[in-house]
Amino acid sequence: MSIPTLADLLAQADADGHDHSATEKATGLLHVHNHATGGITWFPTWKKFRETTDWVDAVNGAGAELAAASAPADQAGAALLASDLETLLERAAGATDAGVFVQENLTRHLTRTWALGDAVAKANGKDPFTGGAMPSVFAGYPYDVYAQDGGVFATTLWNDIIDARRNRALAEEAARKALKPVSRKAMKNAARKAARR
Repeated sequence: MSIPTLADLLAQADADGHDHSATEKATGLLHVHNHATGGITWFPTWKKFRETTDWVDAVNGAGAELAAASAPADQAGAALLASDLETLLERAAGATDAGVFVQENLTRHLTRTWALGDAVAKANGKDPFTGGAMPSVFAGYPYDVYAQDGGVFATTLWNDIIDARRNRALAEEAARKALKPVSRKAMKNAARKAARR
């Protein structure tokens, strides 16, 4: 039996139609349902990802990045995780369509994160995570990357990506209000209130 690619599994899930629980059983994938658009975003569990040809390439690629870093594997891995996440959320905040962005980037980010964790374990001469204690490389990471086979990571990150544009707009509006010049009338009112105290 040939080893599937991640693209093969995702394409199969998309082609299987609307019986999502049957598709999850058949493919080993999970999904997030966007109720606003009716869209489905499929993603692998961290275990299923390891059964694809993509996993070996991703872990080797991450391992090369760790080897090129001057810091120990755990520190270098944690720095890469933080940088990847920051870049993802910045790009999401600037995306014109959050639904399309999450569809195109969620699985890529999940698998990259899991591959980095496995590459750090490999660099430290350990086996990749199989359950139990969270690897130290994820100590400062804001997501529980393995809970519910990766489902918690995916849904929490999915929400953060969808919210990124709105959060940026709110932050920009707050900054604009903070920079707005205060009127003389407002200053007089503030002085009058202060004098009464």
